[in-house]
Amino acid sequence: MMADEGARVRVIALMGGAVLGKRMTEMGLNVGAELVVRQRQGGGLIVMRGETRFALGGGMAHKIMVTPA
Repeated sequence: MMADEGARVRVIALMGGAVLGKRMTEMGLNVGAELVVRQRQGGGLIVMRGETRFALGGGMAHKIMVTPA
């Protein structure tokens, strides 16, 4: 699903393969993490996990599968 600004979502899958999965997990964006979408910019997003903000490009954002939290 494409989350709207202000939406609280839970990561259910990372679809980019082992390298992307490892990179995202190291950033703290692992399966089960709750995120808040702060801003949508074209295909990219700014999301928050706790007090930490992450800027994700469109390619990376589309590989993160989420569900409403």
